[in-house]
Amino acid sequence: MTSIVFDSPHQTAIVARPAAEGRFVRLALMGTAFAFLLLFLFIPLAAVFHEALSKGWEACVAAIVEPDAQAAIRLTLLAAGIAVPLNLVFGVCAAWAVTRFEFKGKNLLVTLIDLPFSVSPVIAGLIYVLMFGAQGWFGPWLQAHDIQILFAVPGIVLATVFVTVPFVARELIPLMQSQGSEEEEAAIVLGASGWRVFWHVTLPNIRWGLFYGVILCNARAMGEFGAVSVVSGHIRGLTNTLPLHVEILYNEYNFAAAFSVASLLALLALLTLALKSLAEWRLRAQAARIALEQSP
Repeated sequence: MTSIVFDSPHQTAIVARPAAEGRFVRLALMGTAFAFLLLFLFIPLAAVFHEALSKGWEACVAAIVEPDAQAAIRLTLLAAGIAVPLNLVFGVCAAWAVTRFEFKGKNLLVTLIDLPFSVSPVIAGLIYVLMFGAQGWFGPWLQAHDIQILFAVPGIVLATVFVTVPFVARELIPLMQSQGSEEEEAAIVLGASGWRVFWHVTLPNIRWGLFYGVILCNARAMGEFGAVSVVSGHIRGLTNTLPLHVEILYNEYNFAAAFSVASLLALLALLTLALKSLAEWRLRAQAARIALEQSP
């Protein structure tokens, strides 16, 4: 063990000063971060539940079980129930293609996956209006065949799918790149088929990353407002999702009911946060195990 001997108190003070300054900077940064979270996250979240219960439990429950609210809940679950599995399949296929194969257009595929992150959801909704509206590209054909996309469930599902495309793929691509393909190649050498390799090697290795992407995708699907607002038509009881129903109640100055329904979305956010923390913990443990196995 090497010890450091200081010849004078002045040298000791020089070393102690940076340590004290570093501690002060760390505490200041932590205090700023907690103050920011308190001001912009915890207080607004507490205000949602406070306003939801401002007229008592009975009024809160009545706002949630009201027929229009129930229709909004069902439509939100339906849109998420279709969009999440579709993006799960697409995300796995895209991540497998990007990380395991070289092909023309690979960089373009990665760029297109990130497109919903860079495009405003309102613009995404307007794209569907341009395509499927009465004066859109496919509008006359859809009208001739009595098919309605906009202001109906199909338009809401399409908008939800678009805004949630990146979440699963963007979580799996870096994970699968860091894991490499050695285990899959070994399984193929031993005679395993492609599907067997996927189910018994690839899927177990990516399951927590996949779970992480799915919960983020689901949270975005249920909370999406901009794109869905453009294509829904705001037909009460028919094409309003939970966020749109909250907006209508608030615009009608029915604040208690608006915050009561909003509390459902807040609870969803808290549940998503808990599941996200669990997935992150498992992903860190998996990364540590992989690093330990790869170390000499």
